[in-house]
Amino acid sequence: MIVRLMGEGQVELDDAVVAQLQELDEQLEQAVDAEDETAFRAALTGIVDLVHRTGRPLPPDTIVESDFILPPADAHVADVRALLTDDGLVPD
Repeated sequence: MIVRLMGEGQVELDDAVVAQLQELDEQLEQAVDAEDETAFRAALTGIVDLVHRTGRPLPPDTIVESDFILPPADAHVADVRALLTDDGLVPD
C-alpha cells in the first residue's frame, strides 16, 4: 500500500499495518464527528507516527498513485474533515 504524507512524500506500507491504521482512523473519525480536539490529536498523531515507524520511503523521483493521503500531524480538524471520505482517511 502506498501512502502520501502531505509535505513529506510517499511511503510503502505492508498490508499487516493496515488493520492498525483502520482502527486509528475510526478513532479519528469519531473525534472529528464529536469535535473532540484531544482525541483527534491523539488519533492523527498515532496514524502519522505508525506510518513513519513502519513505512518505507519511496525515492523522491518515484511517482506512483497513492492509495490514500495523510495530512501532517499538526493539521487542524477542519483540514482533516475536508479529506475524510465514507471510508475515513484509510480505505477499507
